[in-house]
Amino acid sequence: MNTTLQDIEDLPDYGITLSDGTRLSARIWRPVDAAEHPVPVILEYLPYRRRDGTAARDALTHPWFAERGYACVRVDMRGTGDSDGRLEDEYTTRELSDALEVVTQLAAAPWCSGSIGMMGIGWGGFNSLQVAARAPEPLKAVITLCSTVDRFADDIHYKGGCLLNENLGWGAAMWSYSSRPPDPALRSDWREIWLQRLEQDPFLPGIWLRHQHRDTYWRHGSVCEDYDAITAKVLAIGGWGDAYKNAVPQLVQALPGAKGIVGPWAQDYPHLATPDPRIGFLQEALRWWDRWLRDEGTDVEDDPDFRAYMMDAVRPARSYTERPGRWVAEADGATHHIPHRTLYLNRHGLTDGRGTITTPICSPQDTGAEAGEYCAIWGGPDMPGDQREDDAKSACFDTAPADQDTDIFGAPKVRLRLSSDQPQAQIAVRLCDVHPDGASTRITYGALNLSHREDPADPAPMPTDTPMPVELWLDTIAYRLPKGHKLRLSVSTAYWPLIWPAPQSGTITLQGGSLHLPVRRTARREEVNLPPPEAAPPPQAEALRATGNSRTREVDMATGIVTLRIKDDFGKTRDLDHGLISGSAAQETWSIHPDDPLSAHGACRWTQELERDDIRLRTEASCEMWSDATHFHLSARLEAYENDRLIYERDLTDSVARDHI
Repeated sequence: MNTTLQDIEDLPDYGITLSDGTRLSARIWRPVDAAEHPVPVILEYLPYRRRDGTAARDALTHPWFAERGYACVRVDMRGTGDSDGRLEDEYTTRELSDALEVVTQLAAAPWCSGSIGMMGIGWGGFNSLQVAARAPEPLKAVITLCSTVDRFADDIHYKGGCLLNENLGWGAAMWSYSSRPPDPALRSDWREIWLQRLEQDPFLPGIWLRHQHRDTYWRHGSVCEDYDAITAKVLAIGGWGDAYKNAVPQLVQALPGAKGIVGPWAQDYPHLATPDPRIGFLQEALRWWDRWLRDEGTDVEDDPDFRAYMMDAVRPARSYTERPGRWVAEADGATHHIPHRTLYLNRHGLTDGRGTITTPICSPQDTGAEAGEYCAIWGGPDMPGDQREDDAKSACFDTAPADQDTDIFGAPKVRLRLSSDQPQAQIAVRLCDVHPDGASTRITYGALNLSHREDPADPAPMPTDTPMPVELWLDTIAYRLPKGHKLRLSVSTAYWPLIWPAPQSGTITLQGGSLHLPVRRTARREEVNLPPPEAAPPPQAEALRATGNSRTREVDMATGIVTLRIKDDFGKTRDLDHGLISGSAAQETWSIHPDDPLSAHGACRWTQELERDDIRLRTEASCEMWSDATHFHLSARLEAYENDRLIYERDLTDSVARDHI
């Protein structure tokens, strides 16, 4: 491993011109002598604006690699940041084709050794895998963080065929992100580009809602369709506090030579993430790059295939600064080989013995109030809270108190036999840790649209009042249930505001079922050691407005409507390196009446600010969603202000037929 730090240069606006004439803007950190001594490239390719959106994160990460002999290239994708063009959707054929051109051009640059690695979190983690599946020859290795292998089953749109409300929330965020102008200091035509983006950028929830089952739209970019297409060496990283938990073990099982690390974190790079313990992600990544981009002997092949943080039981809380536990390791494979213990639902609860039940469930529509955010990325109190409130509105099956510590390690499977009095229905299933005093901590969960019970690509209504077998996987987890605690399996017919309700309130009747629980040998010590976090020096910035988050839930005593109000102020900052001022804030409200699924309503509003010298720019993106028995309805508005003067406005409405959802 190269330990000699090198002097580096920072190129803030390096142009990459594509074959159709589109110029992409990139920031490059590289050794000053790279032209004389070419180096490998680490590419991060995102729509999140390197000039302001990811600038702080980039500064902590990319210079660190550059000082150790790499050229780090952070590219604004087509239609974002300071790049030309139009952003059409996520993970499009054009996006991936552009990426292939970028890889080819960088590999041919005189300061590049010809070896390329791709790295990214979230969107960048997705497209790193998708580009790897195109197998460009220079791409030797990938580090993917917080991503998925299946865009329908495991992204922010649908879960078990149920519509996630994140579909609207993230769509609103992306509309506000992609419609922002370039930095006026870099583009003399910034105003023209801004107006083009405001006019052309699509409101993506309407697109996503038109694909309500696993069709070719979702299969595109889902690398699970053909794992063999990926020949680059893959290091996959995730966090138990993030929505994207399942891809890491899936990639480890599917790709020869792949390695995986999952910690207790929400979505962030592991040297920056919360809750603690953070790890030395940069050091681990450097070992990966040195082996596969430099062919140095760093022994990464000898690492355990899967390193995961086994979390100890904790009291339920909306946020954590630290999760106690220990690191465990599987030398070969991830979790597929872990033996399962089978427990059965019966009149005694959840036991080793089979039994029969007749348990009706008709949950109030506000069941799920303690679910937390689907994807906890905004820094607020977004983790699941005490589950007792939701448990009271669900059918619950408890074990006896555990007679020893039990390490749950993998994806639990739930098999149920049930009937529905409605052709369209859904269930949410939670596995909880019940403390001796009754507090209930959610361990993991899953959801299933019962029309998707057999095939998410070809849904079919439930036969009414006819017992049917169904099964679903809960999200992968590593959690120690301590001696004296109980396991609880909770089943509800609603999970608001995480998923949109079925069109009518119905009753599910459970007639039997089983929980298949992956139980690992109990870890008595740290089974692997990971280095402490390192980072490059933080960027110089001046805080002009503090950050803040709030979450409040209220009940209108006159109407009975239950409303969740989310406020996130991401602050306002001046970058002291180049002087750009940026700020943003978001609000969401989610309301429903406990007795009426058609009362569901969501609204989002994003404000984005950009200031340069005497130029003050602001965009306001807002949207709403509601439904009736047959259609989803959307309305959205985009406004743009220059020096507080409205210069652009656009309204749109849309209705999309419900398709087995």
